[in-house]
Amino acid sequence: MTGKRILYVSSDLFPFSSENPISLSVLKATKFMQSIGNDIRIFMPRFGVINERRHQLHEVIRLSGMNLIINEMDRPLLIKVASIPDARLQVYFIDNEEYFKRKAIYEDKNGNFFSDNDERALFFTKGVLESVRKLNWRPDIIHIYGWITTFIPLYIKEFYKNDPVYHNTKIVTSIYNKPFQGTLNKDILQKIKLDGIKSIKLKLLENPDYFNLIKFCMYFSDAIIKGDLSFPKEIEDYIEKNKLLVLKYYPVDKIETVYQQFYQETVSEQIN
Repeated sequence: MTGKRILYVSSDLFPFSSENPISLSVLKATKFMQSIGNDIRIFMPRFGVINERRHQLHEVIRLSGMNLIINEMDRPLLIKVASIPDARLQVYFIDNEEYFKRKAIYEDKNGNFFSDNDERALFFTKGVLESVRKLNWRPDIIHIYGWITTFIPLYIKEFYKNDPVYHNTKIVTSIYNKPFQGTLNKDILQKIKLDGIKSIKLKLLENPDYFNLIKFCMYFSDAIIKGDLSFPKEIEDYIEKNKLLVLKYYPVDKIETVYQQFYQETVSEQIN
C-alpha cells in the first residue's frame, strides 16, 4: 500500500518518550510506511517531561493561536514541531500551559491520577483534529495509540461527520492491556455532550475506567490492532459481539509488512 495519507496519533513516540511497546511501535510503523511511499503525519502530547531543548522543539506559528472550548472554557492551543533523528519525519506536539506544562504525564508525584486527565484527553483530541483541518490535509487512515486518544474516533464519526477533511477517513486503533488505576473524571460525559454529541454509546462513560474507554474507542473505530497477547474476557467478548475487524498481536520487530497488509486488506479497500 503506497500513496496514502496516514495520520499517527499517539501518547508515546521514541525518542521523545521512553522506550515502551507503544513508542517503539509508532516509530517503526511511521518510518516504514513513509519509506514505501506514504505521506505521514504524527501528533503527540507535549508532556512537560519532554526536554524541548534536547529535542529541538519549536513553535509552528501558522498552526498555533486558536482557542479550543473545553467544558465551556477557552483554552489556547500551541503547536510545536520536532524531527525524528535519522528520519525525514516531523512530529507535531499539542501543547497548552494549563494541561501539559506540569512535569508529569498522568499522575502526580504521589501516584494520584490527575483529576483533569479527561479534559487533557479532550483538548488533545480537538487540538489534533483542528490542526489537521488547518493543514487542509485529508487523512485516508488515522492510526491511534494510547488511552489519551480515546475520543478521536468518536469526534471523527460524530462531531466532524460532515467535515470534508474526514469524510472518507478510516480509523485504526491499537489497544493495550496496560490499565490505569481508577477512572477519568465522571463529568467527562457532560463535557462531551456540551459539544452536541448524543450517541447512545456515551453510556459507557458513566464509569470511565480503562477498559470501558477501550470499548468506547473500539466501537467508533474501523479496525483494531492488538498490542498485547492477552486481554480481559470483557474486551474479547466486546470484540466478538461487535464483529470488529482485528489484527492479532505481533511483536514490534514483525509489524512493518503486517501493518501494511492490514491497512490494505481491512481499511484501504473501503477507501477505494
